[in-house]
Amino acid sequence: MARHVLVLESPGGELAALAEAFEAHADVWRVGDEAALLARLDDRPDLVVLDYVLGDGATDGRTILARVREREPLLPIVVVAEEGGVDVASEVIDAGATDLLVRRGHLEERVATQLRKVRVWVELIDRSALLARQNRALRAAGMVGDSPEIRSVIARVRRVAQVPRPVLVLGERGVGKELVARALHEESGREGPFVIVNCAAVPASLLEAELFGHERGAFTGAERRAEGKFEAAEGGTLFLDEIGHMDLAFQTKILRAVEYGTFLRVGGTREVQVRTRIVAATNADLAQMIAEKRFLPDLYDRLAFEEIRVPALRERADDVERLAEHFMERFMREVPSFRGKRLSAQARAALRRYRFPGNVRELKNMIERAVYREVGDELTPEDLGLTDTTSAPLPARGTFKERIAAFEKQMVEEALERAGGNQAEAARALGLTYDQLRHYRKKHGLGG
Repeated sequence: MARHVLVLESPGGELAALAEAFEAHADVWRVGDEAALLARLDDRPDLVVLDYVLGDGATDGRTILARVREREPLLPIVVVAEEGGVDVASEVIDAGATDLLVRRGHLEERVATQLRKVRVWVELIDRSALLARQNRALRAAGMVGDSPEIRSVIARVRRVAQVPRPVLVLGERGVGKELVARALHEESGREGPFVIVNCAAVPASLLEAELFGHERGAFTGAERRAEGKFEAAEGGTLFLDEIGHMDLAFQTKILRAVEYGTFLRVGGTREVQVRTRIVAATNADLAQMIAEKRFLPDLYDRLAFEEIRVPALRERADDVERLAEHFMERFMREVPSFRGKRLSAQARAALRRYRFPGNVRELKNMIERAVYREVGDELTPEDLGLTDTTSAPLPARGTFKERIAAFEKQMVEEALERAGGNQAEAARALGLTYDQLRHYRKKHGLGG
C-alpha cells in the first residue's frame, strides 16, 4: 500500500469522495491549489492524484500535471477524468500521467485496485532509483562501458560489494584495477575511507610500519605512536595495490590481519582490532608465483574470496569510443576553456583499430593530451598520435607463430611510440622489465 497520497482537490470538491476512499488505505495529504501541491512534493509522496480538468478559473490540470512531472520524473501520477476511452487515456498518458481513473462506479473497489498498482510502481521506482545511484557511483569511479566483458565485471562488483570479505582484482597494467576497487568501496556503503597502499612503492623494510603503524620507541625516530593504513581505513576499504611485490616474510605477517582484522603495531605487544575491508590487486601471475614459492598459497586463499579479472582494453574494443567520449567530456568539464571538441570519424576508426598496450590509462592520457594540445574543434588520428603504423590491423593470414610475432612487434612499436622512445616507460606500459623489452626489440629487429 502507498504510504502517502497527495490529492489536489478541485474547487468544486469533485475529488472529496475520492480522497476519502483513499484514506481507507493510505495517509492522504489534501491540498487546494498548485502552489501547495508543488510545495508538498518535497515531502516525498508515493502518489499524486489530480483532476484533469479543473473548473472555476483554476490552472488547468494538464498544466499542473506537466509541472509535477517536470519536478518528479518518476513519481506515479493518477489523473481523474469524467470518462475513459482510448483517446482520453492516450491524451492523459502522453501528458505525463501514470494512469487514468474514471470518476464513476464503485470508488472503494477502484481505489484498492489503484493502490495495488501504486505498490508495484513504488517497488519499480525504488529499484530504478537504486540502480541509477549504483550506475552514477560506478560511472564516477570510471566504470564505463556496455561490452559483455565490462558488464560481467560490474555484475561481480555489485554482487560482492556488500559482503565483508576480501576481494582480489587481477589484470594488466592500466586496465583500471584501482577503479574496480573504488567501485567496490562505493557500492559497499561503508562509511569509512578508501585508503590506498602501493606495495611496490614502499620499501620492504618500511611496509610493516606503513600498514600496521608503530609504537613510540619502536625504532630510531619513532617519537610517538603512529597509526598505520589498516587503522586509517577503519570502517572503510584498504586497497593493497601491487600485492605481488610483497616479500614472503611480510606475507606471513599480513595473513592474520587479512583474515581476522587483528595485528600488532611495530614495537607493540597488544593486538589491534579493525573493521577494514581488504581489496588487493596485481598484474602478476600469482599461480606461477605460488608454484615458484614466491607467494603464499594461504594468503592467496584469504585474499581471493572473490576474484575479479579486469579485461584488457583490446578485449573490450566495443567500449573504446564510449570511454574516449567519457574522458573527453570529463576533461572539458574540468577545464571549460577546452569545451566544444569532438572526435572525427577518422579518429574513431583509428581508435577502434589501435591495440592499446597501456590499456584504459593510455586511452585517457591520449585523449586528454589531444584535447589540451590541439586548437581545432575536431580531433584527427594525427592529433591522437595514431598514425597508419600505430593503428594498423594485425595480419589476417600466416601461421600461428607468424601472427604472434607480428602481434609482439606491433605492441612493442606502439608502446615505444606512445612513450616517445622512452624504453623504461614503454616497458612499464607493457608490463615488462627493461631487459625483457630489449629482448623483444632485438628479436623483431627494432634495435636493442
